[in-house]
Order: sequence, then structure tokens, then C-alpha cells
Amino acid sequence: METAAIMQVQTKHYPKNCLLTVMDRYSAVVRNMEQVVMIPSLLRDMQFNVHGHRAQDGAPDLYNYFTMLKAIRVDVDHGLLPREEWRSKVADGRASEAGNEAAKTEKDEEERILGQLDLEAQFHLHFSSLHHILTHLTLKAEEVTRTYQEITGEAK
Repeated sequence: METAAIMQVQTKHYPKNCLLTVMDRYSAVVRNMEQVVMIPSLLRDMQFNVHGHRAQDGAPDLYNYFTMLKAIRVDVDHGLLPREEWRSKVADGRASEAGNEAAKTEKDEEERILGQLDLEAQFHLHFSSLHHILTHLTLKAEEVTRTYQEITGEAK
């Protein structure tokens, strides 16, 4: 069944910069990462090497990227949770009331700014942001896969 899904992704033809192309590519790359990374715990405490330099202290390790990339793929493949479920999930993940208050203030500010833009401008802002983020996350998934293969001696 997995193979059929990958084949389906590979046979779809959208324009190169189409959001659907970026989403399909992200999903396929993360599925590949999930199939290659058989022991995710090997990625713990491993950092991305950026241009030969180690990541900054406090940066997420490859294991955290692995789990985040998988969670985002589920949203890309199956759609977002309804807004109220998403808010509940986010609220459950916050440890303090202060965090909730900061999020509410940030959300209010975002809504105020977005309310000032027309719908077309909002669309272009979010579309280009989503395109950029998915492209960046796809590169991260490829890096997690490549690093795992290097760790396990499977590098090509």
C-alpha cells in the first residue's frame, strides 16, 4: 500500500512551483525518511552540521526534527484538525498559564494585522510562507535521512 502511495505521488504532474507539488514532494521525502530511519533513537543528541559548523546550543536534535517532520506530514496528508481541536491540542502542550496568555496576545496581534490586509494579500502572504516552509522542511527531512544513513553506514 505504501508503494502505491509513493507511485501515486510520483505520477502526479503539477507545475513546478505549485503548492500541491511542494506538498507531494514533502510527503514523499518524509515517507522515505520514515522508511530509512529504522531506529530513530540513533538520532538523539545528533545536530545538523550547517556548512561544516555544528548547530547552535539549544537547537533541536535530529530526533526532534524526525518526530516533528512526521507529525507535519500527517497534517499535510490528512488535513488540519478542526480549529477548536487544534487550539485544545496546543493548550494541552503548554505548561503554564503565562504561556497561554502570551499565545492569546500574539494571536490577537496577528488577527489585528491580518484584519488590515485584504483577502488576496492574506492569501499571497500565507501561500508564499507555506511554500517556503514546506520546501525548507523537505530539505531537513532529506538531511535527517542522509545523516541517519551515515550513522548506520548505509550512505550512498
